[in-house]
Amino acid sequence: MDYAISIGLFMPLVGFLILMSTYACISRRLVSLVGCGTILISFICFCSLLANSTASGVSPLSVTLFEWIPVKGISADFTLHLDALSFVMTLVITGVGFLIHVYSIGYMEHEEDYARYFGFMNFFVFSMLTLVLAGNLVLLFVGWEGVGVASYLLIGYWYEKPVAAESATKAFVVNRIGDLGLLLGILLTYYLFGTSDMAEINQRAVSSFAVGAPIITVLTLLYFIGAVGKSAQLPLYTWLPDAMAGPTPVSALIHAATMVTAGVYLLVRLNPVFMLAPTTLEVVGVIGAVTSLFASICAVGQTDLKRVLAYSTVSQLGLMFLACGVGAFYAAMFHLTMHAFVKALLFLSAGNVVHMLHDVTEMDQMGGLSKALPKTRWLFLIGVLALAGIPPLAAFFSKDLILEQSYLVGFKTLFWIGLAASTMTGKQMPPTPP
Repeated sequence: MDYAISIGLFMPLVGFLILMSTYACISRRLVSLVGCGTILISFICFCSLLANSTASGVSPLSVTLFEWIPVKGISADFTLHLDALSFVMTLVITGVGFLIHVYSIGYMEHEEDYARYFGFMNFFVFSMLTLVLAGNLVLLFVGWEGVGVASYLLIGYWYEKPVAAESATKAFVVNRIGDLGLLLGILLTYYLFGTSDMAEINQRAVSSFAVGAPIITVLTLLYFIGAVGKSAQLPLYTWLPDAMAGPTPVSALIHAATMVTAGVYLLVRLNPVFMLAPTTLEVVGVIGAVTSLFASICAVGQTDLKRVLAYSTVSQLGLMFLACGVGAFYAAMFHLTMHAFVKALLFLSAGNVVHMLHDVTEMDQMGGLSKALPKTRWLFLIGVLALAGIPPLAAFFSKDLILEQSYLVGFKTLFWIGLAASTMTGKQMPPTPP
């Protein structure tokens, strides 16, 4: 099993190294094979691990590959931790990621820097897997910064366009604000616990601190600042809509299905610590609810197809934070998983439209596309209905669970804000091409 975890993690890195070292001479067919094949191998590895774990009973598995920072008081080994939460994230990253890579073969076929695109995409997947498999906060921070770099490179893929270059820089700078909060949180963690191992932190926090301890409130607020930046919550949401300047498959993978959910993952991973800080949870719930409603209103007023989907993503991320704020961490993960598939479908369908219209994204210039794109029309409709929460599609159940838990635990105001934001989802989605 140790080998399967290592192969699953490092195969995308191998693909990145191959593509970036041979980009000047490698054929497009081989680029497609390496770029997609490495992600498929990773997906198969994690599927096999899941099958073995299910057969023997799912139990957490930790694997230390090597001693990384052997400094007294800072010891942080390259340790991978695989449990039920990690399984969900790894399968979403590699499963959805593989499909988006395959889609990219056709979408990016006319681009000259074909190998560079797939190399950066592979590097992103490796960084995201590092983030969710990390057994300690230091290694998690490496993956956290890795996805930030990959996002910068992919948003600015068309670097010769001023808009793309500016958007990439904006995303990079805004995320650094949140990352500072997370870094300070890691330093405070070492001061309090003397370790960065997340399983040990969760155990020590519960046994050593009382509910509402001020220092734990400060610690969790620092973690939350990091999550706000990465997951585009108020007031650090501005980078995500502008990130649509990159290729549409990039938006599908990074800014809908994976990277932007890293903040939610951090809160869920450290949920025992957050449960000791009721004040922080209230802040998380309020920020999530307000962001969800605010982004819903913004989405309704947009005319650019990709920006509508971007603000919709911010809105759905707000609902995930609302779920975390009321203590329903499992509901947040349910909505995260649903959103990854549905929003990837919507972005890729939008990519078909944009590709056919030669990069036109203004919806007032679209029309009469149903005959030219009949399959895209129906796939887009399925995605719209799913995200709007129409039963029996997935979002109906995930949103209902979040709102139910908000109401049952007594957060009535957050319930009504979340309900309003959820109701507006159907209005913010662009209509299918007539």
